[in-house]
Amino acid sequence: MLSKFRNSLIFLAIVATQALAPAYAQKMPVPSPPVIGAKSYLLIDSKTGHELASLKPDSRLAPASLTKLMTAYAVFVSLRDSQIQLEDQVTVSEKAWRTPGSRMFIEVGTQVSVEELLLGMIVQSGNDASVALAEHVAGTESVFAQMMNQYAAALGMQNSQFENATGLPDANHYSTARDLAILARAIVTEFPEYYRWYSIREYEYNGIAQSNRNSLLWRDPSVDGMKTGRTDDAGYCLISSAERDGMRIISVVLGTGSAKARVDGSQALLNYGFRFFETRLLYRASEKVAAARIWKAQKEMIELGVVDDLYITIPRGSFDDVESVLNMPTILMAPVALGQPLAELTVSLNGTTLVNEPLRALEENPSGSFWQRTRDGVQLWFK
Repeated sequence: MLSKFRNSLIFLAIVATQALAPAYAQKMPVPSPPVIGAKSYLLIDSKTGHELASLKPDSRLAPASLTKLMTAYAVFVSLRDSQIQLEDQVTVSEKAWRTPGSRMFIEVGTQVSVEELLLGMIVQSGNDASVALAEHVAGTESVFAQMMNQYAAALGMQNSQFENATGLPDANHYSTARDLAILARAIVTEFPEYYRWYSIREYEYNGIAQSNRNSLLWRDPSVDGMKTGRTDDAGYCLISSAERDGMRIISVVLGTGSAKARVDGSQALLNYGFRFFETRLLYRASEKVAAARIWKAQKEMIELGVVDDLYITIPRGSFDDVESVLNMPTILMAPVALGQPLAELTVSLNGTTLVNEPLRALEENPSGSFWQRTRDGVQLWFK
């Protein structure tokens, strides 16, 4: 009887998934991604992290000013943890003032707020602002670099090493397209209140107005971030983030030969991703996906669901072919805690697994009374 019930759950899970599918007249084949003049690139769905296209995404390269995404991330964490405040006044050191490269034009000895420094770094790519922020958060830029590497490790950026807060050349300062995509996705997901600053086209400080170097902000209305970078070693680099019809895509392009090439290549990749892929919501957090029999419990049945909204990324028009299979132990015993994993949902497309997601108890289910435990114990003898 239990095996029949389990099979019914599997069937219901499959039907529930496929019931969400709209009718498509014809499935669209997915062509190869566009060829762009870059040393490395990676295109991902921000919602799921699913890779849409790539070229040598794990090659270690100089990140130039893309480094400032990690500088910003470390500052955002300090703000979130109330270690610093946006209103804090930062005294500009001579070291920050003398930092070469792109500048916000802060003056040595003056006081500038954390918020102004963040805008100067994000919009104007100010190296001086980056160092000032690093010194405010950690005391020195070298200690701040240690923090950057600790956060990189925590995010799973396995091929990155940061030696400074600016991205100025250093033999031991490197990252990859994959790691930078992880970082960009983390900023979008964890800090939406600060991510909006990456869409600002111009910022003025000290009477000097400077435009955002990400020209995609003017070319494509769906683009709302994120960062450019350029040194002789790194070439021209660009991390782009865009959202169309509820789908967000992040593009990381490294090592192109010109500012135009990085913009054209990024635009081509974004268009490719939106044209041939889609993000679909399968189940919302805490909604019932299936139910399970719990033995020796106060309640015989318990509802199962996912902790967070469950999304998948698939080729556009292929949702009819998505299948879900529920894998559950033959016997589940009380007590069951809220959030306890009890089963695993495997979602696949044409035989390729898209995601394995644990299904968790949506409520607690303590051990039953003496009578319930005795009754179920007798029934289990015959299973």
